[in-house]
Amino acid sequence: MSVRLHCPNCGDRPLEEFLHGEIPTVPSTIEDPDARDLDRAFMHSNIEGLTTERWFHAFGCRRWLTVVRDTRTDEVRGS
Repeated sequence: MSVRLHCPNCGDRPLEEFLHGEIPTVPSTIEDPDARDLDRAFMHSNIEGLTTERWFHAFGCRRWLTVVRDTRTDEVRGS
C-alpha cells in the first residue's frame, strides 16, 4: 500500500512526488563548525506517534504542505 498525500492544489498524490523538508536544530552546546554540520546532517529526530511534517511537492505544483502523520502507521491525519 503506497502512502499518499493530499495536495490542496493537485489532489491526492503518491508520496514519491514529494520531498521531505526538515529544519534541524543543533544544540547550542556544539560549537565546532564541523560537529554542527555533522549533527545537522545526521542527527534527526525520530518521533514515534503523531508528528507535524513539511513536504515539498517537487513533481507537482512546487508548493510546501504541512501534514500531521502517525509515524507508526504512516497514516496522514490532516494537512
